[in-house]
Amino acid sequence: MSIDLGGKVILVTGASRGIGAAAARSLAAAGAIVAINYHRSEAEATTLAREIGDRAFVVRADVGNPSDVESMIATVEQRCGRLDVLVNNAATFEENPFDGESYEHWQAAWNRTFALNVFGAANAAFLAMRVMRKHGGGKVINIASRAAYRGETEFADYGASKAALVNLTISIARGCAKDNITSTCVAPGFIETEMAKSELEKHYDDIVNQVPLRRVGTVDDVAGVILFLASPLADYLNGTTIDVNGGSWFH
Repeated sequence: MSIDLGGKVILVTGASRGIGAAAARSLAAAGAIVAINYHRSEAEATTLAREIGDRAFVVRADVGNPSDVESMIATVEQRCGRLDVLVNNAATFEENPFDGESYEHWQAAWNRTFALNVFGAANAAFLAMRVMRKHGGGKVINIASRAAYRGETEFADYGASKAALVNLTISIARGCAKDNITSTCVAPGFIETEMAKSELEKHYDDIVNQVPLRRVGTVDDVAGVILFLASPLADYLNGTTIDVNGGSWFH
């Protein structure tokens, strides 16, 4: 059975590289028109859009900035006339340990993390769903993390933000099903991405030892799940979180 997303318009935030870029490729290959959001990585986003071809275009926005989010959603609607699926993938991550020396750094990191990972996703969903309602419904797919469940010692702000994203998924599922809008979530473990590079370099053996499958995940491992959730095969999934971590964490 092949997945056909022909006629669907899908916005992927943070799509210039990593999981977002892999998802954009998979969704476009299934026939969707894909809006590739980027903030700073214009060259990578443009290259990806050219690689995909006519079914992709780029839209710049800092998802942590509410005005940028509004412009991003408006651009997609103006260009395509509709928006069927939002993939909230844009995120930030940095070490911010409990025993750090700077209180100012501690506060700033929490603010940056929540501004993008939580508030940005929530704002994008709110505005995207306005468009979806005009055309009979749609889907919101949030990209969380196993950190949402595990409790993190060196980046608690990131784990807390992803836990909030899981809860946001459930809230949308309960509150917006009446509009034929569903919400699902993907919670990856460690995946070979630029964002995870520093942690993988420092703790690779420890990380792999946590995984029964004995390998770190790839971006395509996650992109395949996003493709499934965006497809009609997952139309009855709502409020669900799918773990993609090789069995390294259960909840």
